[in-house]
Amino acid sequence: MRRGPAEAAFERGHYLEALKLWKRASQNGDAEADYRIGMLYAKNQGVAGSIPDAAVWYERAAQRGHAEAQYQLGLIYLYGVNASLGPNRPETWRQSSAARLGDTASNVHHLIFPHGTSVAKDICAAFRWISAAAEAGKADAQTILGNLYSEGRGCMKDFAAALRWYRAAADQKFAPAEFALGDVYYQGRGVLVDCAQAAIWYGKAAAQDHVRAQIGLAFMTLKGMGLPENPTEAARLFQRAAMHDDPIALYNIGLLRLSGKGVAKDIDRAETALREAARKDYLPAIQALAGFYSNGADAEPDSREAAAWCEKAAERGDVRAQFLVGRFYATGVGVSPNIRRAAKWFERAAENGHFTAAFNLAIFYLNGSGVQRNVEAAIKWFERAADGGFCAAQVQLGKLYSMGAGVPKDQEMASEWLSKAAGSGDPDAKTAYALFLLHQNASDDDVARAHSLLGEAAEAGHPPAAFQLGALKMGRFGGTVDMLGATPWLTRAADAGHVEAQYMLGLLHLDPKSGAENAQAAASWMAKAARAGHAAAQFRLAVMYCTGYGVGLDLAEGVNWYEAAAEQGHTVAQYNLAVMLGRGQGREADVTKATEWFQRAAERGMAEAQVALGDALMSGRGTTRDCDAAVNWYQYAARQRNEGAVRRLRSIGATSDRTFTRETESLR
Repeated sequence: MRRGPAEAAFERGHYLEALKLWKRASQNGDAEADYRIGMLYAKNQGVAGSIPDAAVWYERAAQRGHAEAQYQLGLIYLYGVNASLGPNRPETWRQSSAARLGDTASNVHHLIFPHGTSVAKDICAAFRWISAAAEAGKADAQTILGNLYSEGRGCMKDFAAALRWYRAAADQKFAPAEFALGDVYYQGRGVLVDCAQAAIWYGKAAAQDHVRAQIGLAFMTLKGMGLPENPTEAARLFQRAAMHDDPIALYNIGLLRLSGKGVAKDIDRAETALREAARKDYLPAIQALAGFYSNGADAEPDSREAAAWCEKAAERGDVRAQFLVGRFYATGVGVSPNIRRAAKWFERAAENGHFTAAFNLAIFYLNGSGVQRNVEAAIKWFERAADGGFCAAQVQLGKLYSMGAGVPKDQEMASEWLSKAAGSGDPDAKTAYALFLLHQNASDDDVARAHSLLGEAAEAGHPPAAFQLGALKMGRFGGTVDMLGATPWLTRAADAGHVEAQYMLGLLHLDPKSGAENAQAAASWMAKAARAGHAAAQFRLAVMYCTGYGVGLDLAEGVNWYEAAAEQGHTVAQYNLAVMLGRGQGREADVTKATEWFQRAAERGMAEAQVALGDALMSGRGTTRDCDAAVNWYQYAARQRNEGAVRRLRSIGATSDRTFTRETESLR
């Protein structure tokens, strides 16, 4: 570039002086002066920054054959004002001045920006001017022209022309063109795929520190495509590219450091690289961090970090992450439990086609968890999941149609869904379909089909199926009773931890008519079910300890098991516990506690407990004396034809309110 007075003034920062001199030169047809004035407007130097004004001056220079002006003008038309040469200063100025000047602003704008404040994209004009700059030998323009031909923008798609222009720029050792040639051979755009050639061109660009070329070459080196596999070299290339803060490079060097492939394993540096990439909103890095903290890497998993990164991935549209975040909020893992947020994330995942999320959302709508209860919405999401082959949803639909819950009762539809689910081979679905058949006034064929389904599911190791098969043989669904035939199936389920099977097996061993009576075995199975929290088993086991049947007589242990069953609402256990506490059997006497348990059993409708509570209230034993309340409890029991209550009411009838007398008389 020649150096004259204008250039000297510009270098001193005297932009207005340079502008005056260049305008004078422009009048004499100086294309360089036109171009330099355009640059002043583009860079906001000495004049109000205006890309449209820059474009006017660039076009004057371009018409006079100035290659750089042709290129810059081509870029403006290719991208438009807002994305071409930096921030849109004229538009920013226009908005701020409009706020200050009000109605007079438009006249001021016209004076300062006579060519407007925007330039519309014009791909044809862009193609024309970039072509001119490319013909003049500008490598940048030649590369972009190759892109335009490759993509068919402003021209017909022409891979041969694209290749020709890429080569012209590459001959000038222009790294972006060398990278573009690597892409041409890697993807086979207009040529046969040639990984060796791709590696050569990527390598030329990578040697000039072209980041995308370094990444492309790293991938090829890592996988042994077009050149020998070399994880160490791949790691070196990723690391070089990562120094430019490229998220893809940071992500990949992070993965390699995490695994120790091609580079020393370094969990801390791996985490740092992944975090840097994730902070740049690179979704694979965000996903990797979520997995890193979920699974732990040479350290304990960090559920809080996992949840946080998973939610970031979910917000960026990762469907699996949306489902996982829903699960985090539903279970309270890594976050505070929040059923509403769980429902929100399940819904987003479901809308994006995640069938498990659709199923979970349907359950939420069915139960009113996190959303307002809406059976119609539940059916919709069950159907969405079921249509996707989600077996549990098909089972749920079958059950809903069978019961008529939220949908018209339709046994044919129920059978269709349950049959479809069972056809998938899922043991739980087979069990559900078998139970449906058994509850439909089953024909012999239905019973045989149910027996077959339960057998298949049980043989597949499904404890509920083995339990139901045992129940079927015990006559729960009618038909021939085969107690001995039930025993092995119940045992199989019980051994697998099926609590109801353990209880049923205990009952079977207690029954003298079963042919399998065995007090010790009964006690063993009852104890297993009881320890698992089965209230009826706890009650039975208490009876066995209190009678010494199958176990050693141990009233203290009996009281303990009565109490366990009583806490779960077992009415007879509550009554028996009260009796033993009142008498001091198996535990120190506590009449107050006994009365409390009598009351809990009485409130559940047990006549004997109502009488006992009435007695306590009448006598003031273990509670405050209250004759009226005692009479009320006697009345409740009398209505159940309890003779003791009737006798007590008769005995106090002479001194009681006539209403009570008439009520008791009606029970005689």
